[in-house]
Amino acid sequence: MVNYSIVNVVATASLRQEMDFEKLRRFREIFHDSDVYSGRVAYFKTEQMQGKVSIFLSGKMISVGTKSELQAQKELEMAKGFLLEKGLVSDVVLEPKTQNIVATVDFGLSIDLEALSQGTRAIYEPEQFPGAILRIKEPFVSSVLVFGSGKAVLTG
Repeated sequence: MVNYSIVNVVATASLRQEMDFEKLRRFREIFHDSDVYSGRVAYFKTEQMQGKVSIFLSGKMISVGTKSELQAQKELEMAKGFLLEKGLVSDVVLEPKTQNIVATVDFGLSIDLEALSQGTRAIYEPEQFPGAILRIKEPFVSSVLVFGSGKAVLTG
């Protein structure tokens, strides 16, 4: 039996307006440190959120750490709603876009990585990395790391 789970969804959206980090830092839900990425990013996080939302000076936002596209979109909307409620931004319609999904898979059996690399386009160099790397371009770009234990990580 194959078991899988989505472990991270990355989605982006833009507020289409500049941010004032001096005003943002007044709120406990916002973390901003001028030493982190030269002060160009702040982080929004509440107890109700699965992940967190990075907010950039440009008004672009990135949601990370959620387990579904819907949750990632909700958290981008939560960040916008918070900023709107505090009078820090004007209202805009967000256009969230999913950038990446990471999932783990357990095939429930060991995998011969040598045989896998010979029968597919997988790259397997055990002296450099303990898993096989398979890049998929269709129907979308993704990468799969397959381990001899029968576990895999999918990104893309």
